[in-house]
Amino acid sequence: MTERFTGHGPEWRDANLSPAQAKVATAWVELKVDRRSMLTGKERVEDVRDIMWQLEKDGEIVVHRVRDEHEPVMVKTLYGWDKKIPTTRLWHHKSCGQCGNIPGYPASLLWLMNQLGTEYLDETDQTSCTAWNYHGSGIGNIESLAAVFLRNFHQAYVAAKAEGRPESYYYPLVHCGTSFGNYKEVRSYLLHSARLRESVRKILGRLDRLVEGKLLIPEEVVHYSEWLHVMRHRIAERRTVDASGIRATIHPACHVYKMVPADAIYEDGVNGGNRLANSTGIMQALGAQVIDYSTWYDCCGFGFRHIISEREFTRSFAIDRKVRVAVEEARADVMIGHDTGCITTLDKNQWIGKAAGKGYELAILADCQFAALACGAHPYKIVQSHWHASPTERLMEKLGIDWEAAKAEFVAYLEEIKEGKQENLYDPRRMITSGPGYLPARRRA
Repeated sequence: MTERFTGHGPEWRDANLSPAQAKVATAWVELKVDRRSMLTGKERVEDVRDIMWQLEKDGEIVVHRVRDEHEPVMVKTLYGWDKKIPTTRLWHHKSCGQCGNIPGYPASLLWLMNQLGTEYLDETDQTSCTAWNYHGSGIGNIESLAAVFLRNFHQAYVAAKAEGRPESYYYPLVHCGTSFGNYKEVRSYLLHSARLRESVRKILGRLDRLVEGKLLIPEEVVHYSEWLHVMRHRIAERRTVDASGIRATIHPACHVYKMVPADAIYEDGVNGGNRLANSTGIMQALGAQVIDYSTWYDCCGFGFRHIISEREFTRSFAIDRKVRVAVEEARADVMIGHDTGCITTLDKNQWIGKAAGKGYELAILADCQFAALACGAHPYKIVQSHWHASPTERLMEKLGIDWEAAKAEFVAYLEEIKEGKQENLYDPRRMITSGPGYLPARRRA
């Protein structure tokens, strides 16, 4: 065989399906994917945590546990298994895409935690997960992914020592859906492969990132949207606006619930237990109307390789399969997501639709951004809606928020920033936990 068809780049071929044929080709999404039985009816299902406990018993690894002091909330995953979601003493594993493209995303999350009095550490000593490189280009390899995963989670394990606190004090909370899915998949590879564990152990040994000479593996890999889900009722108590008139559509991220699906949260009281509970749960708790739409299962169009080699495919998919359907079919006021790449793709590609006569305008926000907005966060200082390419003004008007007055406040605030009058969500001295630049900060009472 001399030809290798990858499905993207110069080898892309149009299937030339008629609208009717295209409908038939995708009808299975609407007919079957709603049913959890597609995944729960399997004869053999493996919980990799069983392997993890045995490896720890054998003295090969150390497990970073979610402890009582992390005040965990138990949830059910796809197969009815228990998963512990820590709610405090959290170590923020930030997202390169959020910090670079959607700064209101992490700012909204930290703001919510400040409102709730959640204890956390937002330090600088982490790296990108490098999964975008791996999925987008194929240049990376599993050893590098595993080493980065364990290096970052080891930092979460030891970070509190700089404050005079014990190891394992903080538990990592992953902001990015890509990192979340990647880390869960890599954890499975590590637990299954002695060869990979030995290879990575040598790397981490050189970095002084072992615990008693052993690899440190997290008991749970936890995504911020899972924290938001279990905290949704406490957050809703702080709601300051009426969200009942908002028609919201949800875009569940592929890397959050399709990648290692056994670990995703399903709850009988949310979506009838048939779909991912994340994001839908918080929107319902805040009083918004969550509206169904036929292409809910579709990828946002980002697809990693699509965005690199077939950008027009990404743009057309985001508009035609997601935004257009949400506007025309669901008459949505906003589309809510929980992953960096999804929010970026659905938000920042809308402008290109105008060139093709598809000028749909739909506000795109992360669930934590909407939650912060609903609880009184400043639309520009915290939610930072001015970074979004899609308009949010109509959404704010429906929420009863005077965005023009808020914008004027923000412009005045920028002048104060120029004069050196800086506000912080977080004590900047705590952002560094090692090295000569570290300055111990007073502990919060």
